[in-house]
Amino acid sequence: MAGFLDRAKEQAQKGLAQGKEKVEEVQAQRAGNDLLRKLGAAYYAEQRGNGSPQQVQQAMAALEAHIAQNGDAFLK
Repeated sequence: MAGFLDRAKEQAQKGLAQGKEKVEEVQAQRAGNDLLRKLGAAYYAEQRGNGSPQQVQQAMAALEAHIAQNGDAFLK
């Protein structure tokens, strides 16, 4: 009986770890998508004449930092 409980506990811990990993992955994707949206808005504002190149560069730098930390899987 103890072996069964140990295996069940191990499986539960694996499931929790996988769930946590998936949540972190989804959060990173959402953050990446938000940064892409901000980059697009900054670029659009610059093209319309009411934005600045600095805003575009800041948005690009934030996006590049996110990609360096989390990868670029959210771009696909």
